[in-house]
Amino acid sequence: MPITEILERNAAKFGGDIALVEVNPEIQEKRRVTWREYELIEPGEFCHYRREITWGVFNEKANRFANLLLSRGIKKGDKVGILLMNCLEWLPIYFGVLKTGALAVPLNFRYTSDEIKYCLDLAQCDVLVFGPAFIGRVEEIADDIIKNRLLFYVGGGVDSACPSFAEDYDQLVANCSSISPDIKLTDDDFAAIYFSSGTTGFPKAILHKHRSLMQSCEVEQNHHGQTKDDVFLCIPPLYHTGAKMHWFGSFLVGAKSVLLRGVKPEMIIETVSKEKCTIVWLLVPWAQDILDAIDRGDIDLSKYELSQWRLMHIGAQPVPPSLITRWLAKFPHHQYDTNYGLSESIGPGCVHLGVENVHKVGAIGKAGYGWQTKIIDENGNTVERGKVGELCVKGPGVMECYFNDEKATGEVLKDGWLLTGDMAQEDEDGFIFLVDRKKDVIISGGENLYPVQIEDFIRRSDKVKDVAVIGLPDKRLGEIAAAIVEIKPGCECTEEEMEKFCNGLPRYKRPHKFIFAAIPRNATGKIEKPKLREIYCGESLVASQNKG
Repeated sequence: MPITEILERNAAKFGGDIALVEVNPEIQEKRRVTWREYELIEPGEFCHYRREITWGVFNEKANRFANLLLSRGIKKGDKVGILLMNCLEWLPIYFGVLKTGALAVPLNFRYTSDEIKYCLDLAQCDVLVFGPAFIGRVEEIADDIIKNRLLFYVGGGVDSACPSFAEDYDQLVANCSSISPDIKLTDDDFAAIYFSSGTTGFPKAILHKHRSLMQSCEVEQNHHGQTKDDVFLCIPPLYHTGAKMHWFGSFLVGAKSVLLRGVKPEMIIETVSKEKCTIVWLLVPWAQDILDAIDRGDIDLSKYELSQWRLMHIGAQPVPPSLITRWLAKFPHHQYDTNYGLSESIGPGCVHLGVENVHKVGAIGKAGYGWQTKIIDENGNTVERGKVGELCVKGPGVMECYFNDEKATGEVLKDGWLLTGDMAQEDEDGFIFLVDRKKDVIISGGENLYPVQIEDFIRRSDKVKDVAVIGLPDKRLGEIAAAIVEIKPGCECTEEEMEKFCNGLPRYKRPHKFIFAAIPRNATGKIEKPKLREIYCGESLVASQNKG
C-alpha cells in the first residue's frame, strides 16, 4: 500500500494526538507564529522555539499543499525539490508532494548554489520549495532555475519576508482545500528521488517507488519495535534517507516524534528529558560528545528525567566498540543497535546488528527484515565465509535505477542485487564486518565527502602539481579528509597557505590535514589511493575506525 495511506489512517485514528514537535533551542526569543496550532513555551533552562502539530493537522497541511500543486498544473510523475532545514513544515510538504502522485526530491542543505541548480536539472524538477536559510543561494541562480519552474518560499512562522523571485507558501496553502486529492497511487508508482554520488563526486539521482518507502517503514518498526507510546528524537537532516527512514518506524504506528535543531550534548539530553523521548538515533560524534560532557561534569544526569529512554542506535559510519562500552556504562538500561544502508537501498536497515547482539559490536550485523545479503568476488561469485569480497544486498527497498543514467545503473544493479561498493566478510556466526571501501568516498561525521571535488579545487592553486585526497581515521568523526599535495618544482608552500586557499570550499569539504609528498600513479595514470591509505593509515581504514 502507498505510504500516503498510512498518513490518512493516522489522521483518522489518532487525529487529535501529537504527531510532530519542532524544538529549536538556538532561537532565544519569542516570535509570532502563523499557524494557530503552534505554541511557544519555555521549558527548563532553555527559552526555545517549540511548535507541535497533530496527526489531523499534519494530514490537512499535506492535503493543502497537494491541492496547491495540483491547481498549478503539477501532475503525476512531476518532481518537486525540497530544500529546507529540519522544521515542522518539512514532512507535511513531503507528503503533500506524494499525494499528488509527483515525486519528492529532497536536497542536501549543504549544497552550494551550483549544486542546487545541478540537482534540480538532473532530476528534472518542476518545483522548488525552499526556506529562509537558502534565500541567498537560491537568489544567485534564480534567473536560471525559475524558467519553467515554480518557486515556493516557506517562512515557517519565522519573521522573514518572501523574496521577490518566489511565491509565499504560507499564504497560498491557507487558501487551498484540506480535503485529500483524488489521486490513485500504487506501490509501483514512483515516489521519490534522493541524491548520492560516486567517486567522481557528481550527484546521481536515485529513483525509488512507493514500495521502497513502505519497506523502510516495516523494516524500522520490525527492528526496533516502536509502539504508539514511543517518542522518537530525530536530529539528523530530513533530506537524508537515514533520518526519515528511522522516523518511518514511528510514523507506521502513529507515535510522536521530535525534530531537534541542534546537536550540543546539553540540548540533546534536555530534549530527551522534557519531551520524554524513548528512542534516539545518534551519529558517533554526538554520542562521544555526550559521554565527554558527562565525564567533564557539564551534564549531571541526575537533573534529568531519562528513565523512559529505552533505545540508542547509531548509523552512517563505523562504530568503535569502546564507544558502546562507555555508553552502556553510563546508560546500562539502554538497548543498542546499529544499522547499515545506502540511499540506493532507501537508507538504513538492509543490514542491522539487532538489539540482542551487543556482544557483536564492530559488526554491521546480518540481513535486515525482508532483505538478503551476499558477499562476492570480482567475478560475481559468492565467497566462502571468512573471505573478503564486495557486499551486495537485495530486497523491496532497492532503487529502481539512477534516473536517466543507464550506464551507472548497470554498474551497480545485477539481477536485482545492489552492489554496495563496500568490502566485507562474514564471521563464523554469519555477522558481517566491513573491511574497507571499494569506493573512495570519505564518510566524516556521517557526511559523504567526494575526493574528486576537493582535488579539483586544490589543483586550481598555481603551486600545486598534483593532489590526492583520502580519509584518515579520526576518533570523533570516524575519518577526516586529508590532502596529499605535490608541489611544483621550485615552489614552496606551507600548510597555512593551503588552509587559506581552501577557504574557498564549503567548510565541511575542507581538508583537516595537509601532507606534502609525491603522488603515486599507476601505469594507466590513476592515483593509487590504496597505496596512499596504506602509507598514511598503516592499516585498513575501516579496521582502524572500528578499534575498541
